[in-house]
Amino acid sequence: MRKRYFAAAFGMLMAAGCAANGGGGAPNIPRALNFTGSSSTGYVVSVLQSLGGTNSAANSLNDNGEPAGTSFLSGNTAMHAALWRDAGVVDLGTLGGPNSAVEWPVLNDDGFVSGISETSRTDPLGESTQWSCHAFLPDGGSSGKTCLAFVWHNGKMRPLGTLGGNNGYGAGMNQRDEIVGWAETSKHDSTCVAPQVLQFLPARWNALERKARALATLRVNGKLDPDGAATAVNRDGDVVGISGICDVAVGRFTAHHAVLWKDGGRATQLKTLGGVSWNTPTAINDDGQIVGFLNRPGSADKKGAPNFISVIWTDPASKPTKIGVLPGDQLSEPTSINNRGVVLGVSFPSSHVFLWQNGRMTDFTKIVEAAYPNLEPVSVGGINDRGEIAGQACELVSGSCPSSGATFVTFLAAPN
Repeated sequence: MRKRYFAAAFGMLMAAGCAANGGGGAPNIPRALNFTGSSSTGYVVSVLQSLGGTNSAANSLNDNGEPAGTSFLSGNTAMHAALWRDAGVVDLGTLGGPNSAVEWPVLNDDGFVSGISETSRTDPLGESTQWSCHAFLPDGGSSGKTCLAFVWHNGKMRPLGTLGGNNGYGAGMNQRDEIVGWAETSKHDSTCVAPQVLQFLPARWNALERKARALATLRVNGKLDPDGAATAVNRDGDVVGISGICDVAVGRFTAHHAVLWKDGGRATQLKTLGGVSWNTPTAINDDGQIVGFLNRPGSADKKGAPNFISVIWTDPASKPTKIGVLPGDQLSEPTSINNRGVVLGVSFPSSHVFLWQNGRMTDFTKIVEAAYPNLEPVSVGGINDRGEIAGQACELVSGSCPSSGATFVTFLAAPN
């Protein structure tokens, strides 16, 4: 199942998120074929082929309607970054290690894709089970290899440089071929939780030059935060991300502050709900609207426990507007916002996909299930300006997502 920045925080919630909803009988999902929903659903849904395994997911969608994400290979032991285009699926390969992935919005229509990949190099500091990649890859970093940001184009995956350390992470990308993420420096950071050792900073790369350039973290009371990460970038080069301490290198107290770098300049603090952890912008559209998840203040938040909900900043200088959760849920995370202001995300613990626009939240999972009761969307990565939606769905068996041995497929939903 697709994970985002909070994966390490509540992977157990995600694993339990396949609800037992409607419909019975064995699944009969068409591969790379369309099935049309009822007139009340308004979507045509395609289930896309995998790279041979039984778990694949779209975590991104460009305006060409090309999803990117992950797929397990045959045998379900290795997972590779994948791009779905021309009615097929492309294996983007790796940088020499066993696993790779595309996990954040790649908004590029010119054939460039950014992501993360394990390499063939052993991590000299033994950080692999703590570095940010471990929460997004199936081996949890147990390979012992370093992990780097990558850019893929014309059939070739190339590494993106670090800031002097051993590891990097490629997140969002825009139409100007700019990639953002985070990368280690050579500095040993006392705010890290072992086995993480090195400081990491928000980074941006040009897809052709591939050299890392650090973005400044937030200055608080005259001092720069020691660590941070960039998560998404829009067409104008405006970047969003987080600023805080090293901690466990996956959100939590690294996400003490939510920040905006206007055209890659000085970090500006975004207003939060008052929490001190898990404050993470996840996407920014070309109009400068930002979505993310913010932890609610309280004793749980002070301990770094996830208690976050989806929000939108329509003005970076103003307080965020709560998007909220679907009925019966406690947490939510937005994954994408298009240039029409439509927000896409997931609500937990139901793992139902939601759409939000102009203050109204809709359960997209129920819309799809009404058209095809053996298919349950449980995760999403992208909505483009045509309103197409890409994500991951569970094939239901006897009306529910199996607790073990489930098949997760990539889907593309188009308005009809």
